[in-house]
Amino acid sequence: MSTPAKPNKQDPDDARIRTHLPMRNTSRPGLITYDARDPDTRFPPIDQLRPPRGAPNVLIILIDDAGFGSSSAFGGPCQTPNAEKLAAGGLKFNRFHTTALCSPTRQALLTGRNHHSCGMGGITEIATGAPGYSSVLPNSMSPLARTLKLNGYSTAQFGKCHEVPVWETSSVGPFDAWPTGGGGFEYFYGFVGGEANQWYPSLYEGTNPVEPKKTPEEGYHLMEDMTDKAMSWIGQQKALAPDKPFFAYFAPGATHAPHHVPKEWADKYKGKFDQGWDRLREETIARQKALGVIPADCELTARHEEIPAWDAMPEALKPILRRQMEVYAGFMEFTDHHVGRLLDSLERLGILDDTLVYYIVGDNGASAEGTLNGAYNEMANFNGLAALETPEFLMARYDKLGGPESYNHYAVGWAHAMNTPYQWTKQVASHWGGTRNGTIVHWPKGIQAKGELRSQFHHVIDIAPTILEAAGLPEPVEVNGVPQDPLEGVSMLYTFNDANAAERHETQYFEMFGNRGIYHKGWTAVTKHGTPWVLVGRKTVPLDDDVWELYDTTKDWSQARDLSKQMPGKLHDLQRLWLIEASRYKVLPIDDRVVEKMNPDTAGRPVLIRGKTQLLFGGMSRLSENCVLNLKNKSHSVTAQIEVPDSGARGVIIAQGANIGGWSLYAHQGKLKYCYNVAGVNHYFVESAQPLPSGEHQVRMEFAYAGGGLGKGGEVSLFVDGQKVGEGSLPMTQAMIFSADDGCDVGEDSGAPVSPDYGPKDNAFNGRVKGVQLAIADAAESVDHLIAPEDALHMAMARQ
Repeated sequence: MSTPAKPNKQDPDDARIRTHLPMRNTSRPGLITYDARDPDTRFPPIDQLRPPRGAPNVLIILIDDAGFGSSSAFGGPCQTPNAEKLAAGGLKFNRFHTTALCSPTRQALLTGRNHHSCGMGGITEIATGAPGYSSVLPNSMSPLARTLKLNGYSTAQFGKCHEVPVWETSSVGPFDAWPTGGGGFEYFYGFVGGEANQWYPSLYEGTNPVEPKKTPEEGYHLMEDMTDKAMSWIGQQKALAPDKPFFAYFAPGATHAPHHVPKEWADKYKGKFDQGWDRLREETIARQKALGVIPADCELTARHEEIPAWDAMPEALKPILRRQMEVYAGFMEFTDHHVGRLLDSLERLGILDDTLVYYIVGDNGASAEGTLNGAYNEMANFNGLAALETPEFLMARYDKLGGPESYNHYAVGWAHAMNTPYQWTKQVASHWGGTRNGTIVHWPKGIQAKGELRSQFHHVIDIAPTILEAAGLPEPVEVNGVPQDPLEGVSMLYTFNDANAAERHETQYFEMFGNRGIYHKGWTAVTKHGTPWVLVGRKTVPLDDDVWELYDTTKDWSQARDLSKQMPGKLHDLQRLWLIEASRYKVLPIDDRVVEKMNPDTAGRPVLIRGKTQLLFGGMSRLSENCVLNLKNKSHSVTAQIEVPDSGARGVIIAQGANIGGWSLYAHQGKLKYCYNVAGVNHYFVESAQPLPSGEHQVRMEFAYAGGGLGKGGEVSLFVDGQKVGEGSLPMTQAMIFSADDGCDVGEDSGAPVSPDYGPKDNAFNGRVKGVQLAIADAAESVDHLIAPEDALHMAMARQ
């Protein structure tokens, strides 16, 4: 047996008290002399803050929405040669677990605490007033990045940040939960939210919005861009402070939907998935056994009856279904390619061997949120509009899948196959398909073994204590004057050089949307409560009516043989243990509500915009839907004060959403025009009869909602200086959401364009937009269809 890895010991010459952060940076002087020339004058040199000697660089790579059976490093069909190369020089962990959802996993990773403990029982968009679900990080749980920074590390985050409470995502902050605010990162380049359009991302550098410097046609893709930024930051950090270790958190939105990838990468997989998802599962488990990442006697779990068989799918749909998987596989290989670029840059700098690298293939299982048929625009399903995407519609867009016009997701059957050999998918925290993610650890200076497997049970909360132990740093007792709650994870360092070490993480609860599970010393008790792809109109059974299953995972690796009927006593013991753990970590009360959590009023979370009006000004941009007055499912008006140049009006006055859904008020060929885009499928236009005259004018769009439920239509009227200039009908609207990341812009339409009348660049209004008022309900009513410009601000404020 190899010698176990030992944690770095604190430098004996380092007198710092590292348990209380920030550490004191001055000391009382000794003898005070009058003249600096006095031979008794003594001043210690200024000491730069550094971690203990031997503390490694740390790089965490967190892939998004990738199941255990996706990456070739763990037997999957998606080629990830850089993951394989990293594993050949390090370790594969085949019993590493996440929370089954993105925000919870990320907050748990960054704090070392269970996701309910740190307030992230769900994603930020459904936060409630309950402590375990508020999305507010307790200040008694300082993030790992802050602990490392206050101990002398350089820190940076790249990619996805989905931990900011939705009412704090605007440019007015507060920025306490942003990476470079209170998150402990000194540099951030990425996006704030659950997903990003990889071709047209809404990006921030620090807390400032920035625009990509290229278009997709010019070769832009977010994965390449953020990799370039990460390589540049690490290179600069080592050039300027080579003795200072870094902590870099590299969290691409890949491979979360939309599955955006250059066509040539998807084409590499042409014909590779013609056999369908059922046969793919069989091929994958055979590869997994050959690799040794699962035992030879592991059973392939049965496909649940809620998931259709490949042979049951319509033949007319199968070509587009195959293409969905080709695109996803190409996306994963493309992502791994850029991860490889980052790793190669560390090798060129000569620091790879002294960098503790985590390559976590998924923050949860593969996503089954793309409907049974998959989606060209995944937002259609979130709005209850999946029926718009007929087989004919999908087939007509075969060649566009994965490209800039799409916002695509694959079918449920592919997600299930990507979680081979386990049951279920993302969101389903009860079963390993939702929570078990292949993980690679590489650190040549700290790990003697190469190419070995580790099978101790571990969880994402174990990463923070592992890094602290590897760096020789104590867990902080106090940060910024606030006593800290203990870390809840268990360091994995004991496994690094001892394959046979007894596992130390013996108990772990799981919960997401009422899906529950408990692991304890090889046994699991689990119950599935909800189906992930039923997003609108989801109906669930009472919590007490859920059927629990029991598995002995020491003998049944994949949770294939339910023992609940044979061993009811054991099941009862584990159910009781789940309840104890749930009480300990703020899981209760279990909350499986959907509509109530989407509504801030019933959920109990703050909203940034109150009242019935909102006043926006020219230049305001990237306003997420949580930062803009909600105009959906109600009558409303949009009124803008503009100046039209003598050359005639052109460009966007205000727009919200993207090419996958939204609305835009703009000037086209000199005329005032309104476009309502339904899921990127239907575009409805209303246009003025005459061009806008030069000079200052007030333009207005009024929408009279027809009512009768959500997502209904209504009548649109356009006005210029109070005079009606155009009218038309909208047969339907979007009820829930336009875009996860493409927001509202005044004076332009950044990102993917709402209307096909203009492109993603050079669409800014060519005059001046002095201000825009959004109004709903009675505030949208005006007898003369005018708002006095000098009264607009007063009116907006009076209605708050």
